Amino acid sequence: MVKKSKKTLFAFLILTVTLTFGQGKTSEIGFITDNDLYTSSKNDMYYTNGLELFYRYLSKNDNPKINKKITEFRVGQYLYNPRFINETAVDINDRPFAGYLFAEAGKSFFYQSESVLKTDFQIGFVGPNALGQDLQEGFHKIIGYKKVYGWENQIHNALGLQAHVMYSKKLFPSKHNDFIDLHWQSEANLGTIFTGVSTGFMTRIGFKKLLPIYDSSLHDASVNANAQPDIREFYFYAMPSVNYQFYDATIEGSMFNDTSPITFDLEPLRFNAEAGLKYRYNSFNISYSFIYRGRELNDPGIDTNSGYFYGSIRLGFLLR
Repeated sequence: MVKKSKKTLFAFLILTVTLTFGQGKTSEIGFITDNDLYTSSKNDMYYTNGLELFYRYLSKNDNPKINKKITEFRVGQYLYNPRFINETAVDINDRPFAGYLFAEAGKSFFYQSESVLKTDFQIGFVGPNALGQDLQEGFHKIIGYKKVYGWENQIHNALGLQAHVMYSKKLFPSKHNDFIDLHWQSEANLGTIFTGVSTGFMTRIGFKKLLPIYDSSLHDASVNANAQPDIREFYFYAMPSVNYQFYDATIEGSMFNDTSPITFDLEPLRFNAEAGLKYRYNSFNISYSFIYRGRELNDPGIDTNSGYFYGSIRLGFLLR
């Protein structure tokens, strides 16, 4: 009887271990932090800070042409400043102060061909309701950084309703290479805060053998129904693009009123670029990106406004 009990217990333990290690990682949590100080302590201007918290999970998929579907939720806040935020420059603005606070829900489709379609929708606020002033002034005070002046001139409240779509297609699929690939990528934003389109190319150069796009962290596809023991991903990526911006409430103010104290016309055609490193070790994702944005506003009276750059750090952890 004792022997039988021991055998039963042993079989149960083996089954438990098998099921545990045989399970995939079907969800991911994490955050993204953007800041111009991640590139230079002297480059503190324009898009000055961003923070996003995300949760994504694998969705049901019955389409044989689609490798996986992923549902995602996130909340975030973006902060924008002029170049100078000291007391003597309160009336010298080459960009409005603005905050954007939002909640987002999205769906991503990763095809067997390594094409990707991502869609998402946001609701939020630009203006005092976005709590940008409270966050920046409070954070600077806590860390003993210089005091910020000028938020009284920020963009007034505007409701944010946004739709976004991105499509990526792998180029030259017949000329497969384990360590380098090329993709054409386009996206569009439509809404009461941002409206614009962009297109460009993206390449991955692997320090290890590249994973297929539908399993790669590049477009947030690391979640998987199947176990992936001892998986590693490490690559450099670069993505130059051309952007045409039709509308930007953080620069032009609300499309429904003109009460904001400082606004500017857009420089609609811009060159943007992004490059960085992405690394995955089993359940852990981390990346660093260097992002350049071309000149965003057009005002003959301002000669200080220019293109700018910032850094982005992303951390994610995969869960069963």
